[in-house]
Amino acid sequence: MTDTLDRKTVSDLDQARSDFRDQLVAAGLLVPSSLDGLYGRSGEFEDIIDLIDERVKAAGRAAHGNKLQRFRFPPVFPRDAFEKTDYIASFPNLTGAINTFSGDNKAHAELLAARSEGQDWDHWLESAGTMLVSAACHPAYSMLTGALPAEGTMLDVYGYCFRHEPAVDPARMQAFRMHEFVQVGTPDQAVEHRESWIDRGQTVLTELGLDSSPVIANDPFFGRAGRMLAANQRNENLKTELVVRLYGDLDEGTAVVSCNCHRDHFGHTFDIETADGSEAHSACVGFGMERIALAMLRTHGLDTSRWPGALRLS
Repeated sequence: MTDTLDRKTVSDLDQARSDFRDQLVAAGLLVPSSLDGLYGRSGEFEDIIDLIDERVKAAGRAAHGNKLQRFRFPPVFPRDAFEKTDYIASFPNLTGAINTFSGDNKAHAELLAARSEGQDWDHWLESAGTMLVSAACHPAYSMLTGALPAEGTMLDVYGYCFRHEPAVDPARMQAFRMHEFVQVGTPDQAVEHRESWIDRGQTVLTELGLDSSPVIANDPFFGRAGRMLAANQRNENLKTELVVRLYGDLDEGTAVVSCNCHRDHFGHTFDIETADGSEAHSACVGFGMERIALAMLRTHGLDTSRWPGALRLS
């Protein structure tokens, strides 16, 4: 009976996600493509993103003032920097690499001949030496190599990310945006940053009319060794997600904000030191912009003209 109930719950949840996606497309808020999880956004959807970002930026300014250093990076970055993040070791299934054609006329003719016959032509492409960004903060660490000031470094980073996890659930997009506040410095500075943003993040979500809950969580590490990493992450309380229930009691909530402590991982791999020569620690809080927008649409309705006055789009 329990297994049957569980299967029914999963089926109902899948249907709820599919229905929500169809409603968003029908309302013109998302533009579907031939791939699950890959969408265009309407101007109205972007207005919602801008509304959210104003609240996120205001919270960052109130918390950190002129300590914040603002950076925006493209959604691709060098492979050597990607290697130092060690993302491929933990999330190979989510990774995206960029390949391009670098052959001569003969190779191009062979590619076109294979393509015209419906054959695979990908093997004529080679690595471009670039990778798709998986977390908005990843491109920032390579510029911090060396010694940090005594107060550490506080970054405001915002950009598109890619993770290869195609899904019907509109909250699980392959391309999405994260707005992050990143502290790099001493262990105490990193821990304090993560802890302080749990409450601060909830305040931002409350201002947006969302009911969220903090949940101790772990990343979806890959493979057998990944299960141990996930258990350690939870046991050591390194990751807290703020979740919003998009589908009532059908699921345990969708993470819309993530507060993470990386310890000395990036300090070690990118050779970043504190003022006293120790390996730097880091922590980040990431606001999932599309997920927050979807949570608002799910909570307040698809007709934004009927949203609460303080959240009306201008």
